[in-house]
Amino acid sequence: MAKPTLHLEKFLPYRLSVITNRISGALSRHYADRFGIGIPEWRVIANLGRTPGLTANEVVERSAMDKVTVSRAVAALEQKGLLEREKDSDDKRKSRLTLSAKGQEVYVEIAPLALGFERDLLTVLSPDEAALLDRVIDKLNGKMDSL
Repeated sequence: MAKPTLHLEKFLPYRLSVITNRISGALSRHYADRFGIGIPEWRVIANLGRTPGLTANEVVERSAMDKVTVSRAVAALEQKGLLEREKDSDDKRKSRLTLSAKGQEVYVEIAPLALGFERDLLTVLSPDEAALLDRVIDKLNGKMDSL
């Protein structure tokens, strides 16, 4: 019986990981030097910029980052004065996270950079291809929910 061969360059999970890492790395170069934050910190800022008051666990769920990465990012952002914690009124074991005024300023500056980067990246696709990509990503995410 022949041993199956895994060709990483054709293996979908690997290809998606590579392109995601390349895109995130390129985007992070736009904000790392200017704001002193990395990819995990930006993802926390982006989540809290859109939905203030999340817990760290909610950020984990929304971002698909692991708990340790989120915890370190939250601690780094708090140390830089970009994030504030407040005890949850219903469950004192939880903290609600919000961007500080300084964190809001960072979000307001980076969000347009990120959106511009996305627009530029998608210029290689026709509008129909971009819409198809969006649908395919949604389908794959839906399938992952059942696996």
